[in-house]
Amino acid sequence: MINSSNRLSFHLKVENLLKLCRTLKHLHQCHAQFITSGRISNDFNQNSVFANVLFAITSIAPTSSASNLVVSYATSVFGYIKNPSTFCFNTIIRVYTLHEPSLFSQRFFVEMRRRSVPPDFYTFPFVFKACAAKKNGSLTLVKTLHCQALRFGLISDLFTLNTLLRVYSLNAPIDYALQLFDENPQRDVVTYNVLIDGLVKAREIVRARELFDSMPFRDLVSWNSLIAGYAQMNQCREAISLFDEMIDLGLKPDNVAIVSTLSACAQSGDLEKGKAIHDYTKRNRLFIDSFLATGLIDFYAKCGFIDTSLEIFNLCSDKTLFTWNAMITGLAMHGYGELTVDYFRKIVSSGIKPDGVSFISVLVGCSHSGLVDEAKKLFNEMGSLYDVDREMKHYGCMADLLGRAGLIEEAADMIEQMPKDGGNREKLLAWSGLLGGCRIHGNIEVAEKAAKRVNALCPEDGGVYKVMVEMYANAERWGDVVKVREVMERNKKVKKNAGFSKVLS
Repeated sequence: MINSSNRLSFHLKVENLLKLCRTLKHLHQCHAQFITSGRISNDFNQNSVFANVLFAITSIAPTSSASNLVVSYATSVFGYIKNPSTFCFNTIIRVYTLHEPSLFSQRFFVEMRRRSVPPDFYTFPFVFKACAAKKNGSLTLVKTLHCQALRFGLISDLFTLNTLLRVYSLNAPIDYALQLFDENPQRDVVTYNVLIDGLVKAREIVRARELFDSMPFRDLVSWNSLIAGYAQMNQCREAISLFDEMIDLGLKPDNVAIVSTLSACAQSGDLEKGKAIHDYTKRNRLFIDSFLATGLIDFYAKCGFIDTSLEIFNLCSDKTLFTWNAMITGLAMHGYGELTVDYFRKIVSSGIKPDGVSFISVLVGCSHSGLVDEAKKLFNEMGSLYDVDREMKHYGCMADLLGRAGLIEEAADMIEQMPKDGGNREKLLAWSGLLGGCRIHGNIEVAEKAAKRVNALCPEDGGVYKVMVEMYANAERWGDVVKVREVMERNKKVKKNAGFSKVLS
């Protein structure tokens, strides 16, 4: 009894001490203390301590800088546990899922089965979450794990079912998730919400609405998912109508529903409805956090009220990068180039690191205001000073800016520097922008080169022929006008938009 009592006392002391650990450094210190004090001198104590250390690792907040160290330490600790239990395997899988989801944590599940360690109700949710966290994950692996869950009779557990449903929604055609849903009569509101979210992501908004209408009970997540889905698919009337229905039923929307509806109002230009929603937040004294502030800034900027956007921005106390980006995007959209650059500098001075979106916004602002030198400086500093990778869109913005400024040759060189593995859409926009610049400044030589590139990327675009005809006509090169028109007539892929004259109609 004394021995057993001492063991229990030791176990509780270790547990209580490890509960206080919130960083990897704290855990290392406790681990060192256990070793130097001789508390892990026998197998029982060693297994007990390391199992508790492993569990304590799950309390460490994931960070990009320390994730590799955390996973490495957890793997090392797990290796010292003799005959690890189901709890230990579950914990190491969970650590990988939290800190390094890209790594193959399922190997621990394979080892678990090889050792004939039985899984429990926590095992499969952790393994499924690891599968969901991996982009383009193996569908075959998910199906295999699904079979294992069926074999152990654990698929009837709602936690397991809902997690598997999430995996199928993310990593497989949506029909797999629908089949799993139909095969399992045991459902809760989370089950419905997961499938609605999956249908929205698969752009199956009609089926998502049908499922929403069939729900025996809905929570805020149910409403939020569908409203956001309508807004994302530009079905703005439906998003606003669903929001109104939510209010009529006496439900109190949270910031997610409000921001999604504001987005729908911005897209549809429904200024009055957006203002009414803003008034609703004031009447109900809703806390305007950075998320809601960002939505309001974006809404008023897109509806032409940039001054109101600035007022809301200045009142926001906890500005995130998204809040700053919404503000500088709005300023760029309204042609305030110098102010856009000024606010970009304020992002940096506030201690927030700008991202690719920040640079696209500030470059667009510079383009609209002709701030060529400022744009060149920012573009050159992207990698060296701000550690932001240049993407196709950034090159496209610079090409557009240089083209507008009449620096046609420089714009062409900029496009040639674009990443070779980039998307055709971005290349098409860049070359089309250059062609537009050539049209403004009458540079036929570069225009011919740009027209060939646009034609190769989008053979059905008839606009490029019309631009070249106009430029040749302005230069009185009538022979080239005839040639272009003949080529246009022979090319069956070209879409020709019929002309219309109000004078003759």
